[in-house]
Amino acid sequence: MQIRDRIKELRRVKGSDLIPNPKNWRTHPVAQQDALRGVLADVGYADALIARETPEGLMLVDGHLRAETTPDSEVPVLVLDIDEAEADLMLATLDPLAAMAGRDDDRLGELLATVTSDNDTVNALLETLANGYEPLTISEPPDLGPELDEGIADGVTLCECEACGHEHHKQA
Repeated sequence: MQIRDRIKELRRVKGSDLIPNPKNWRTHPVAQQDALRGVLADVGYADALIARETPEGLMLVDGHLRAETTPDSEVPVLVLDIDEAEADLMLATLDPLAAMAGRDDDRLGELLATVTSDNDTVNALLETLANGYEPLTISEPPDLGPELDEGIADGVTLCECEACGHEHHKQA
């Protein structure tokens, strides 16, 4: 398999100049926002945001919260040579792929024994890591057997709600 390098360049861009992707499905609770601010205060930028070029400007694929958190800062951005469909695929899968990683409890314990932060929210995040979490798993689709029994739908009719017009199935 040949894997293409889609990174065109690393560019420093003011956070507020990046266009949020309107399809971004990730939300950022206050605790995550606080933890990010804490890590940025402790370490600074050590990872790049990801964007693609559009006629309107650079549109984010990853890094929305970092751009929002530091709108007046020049932030590192990996500019990719991808189209909208490829950006959508990355937007849908980048974070879940990272969330699928397992954990080595011994190595994590050794690492956490060396990590400190002055930020209470970062410390709460580290404590959560120490106490365990479940990685994201992909469930296998159920085995439906060699063929589907079409008789399963016998007696089911499509009805329309008189109040709102919504269609639904009704068992006879």
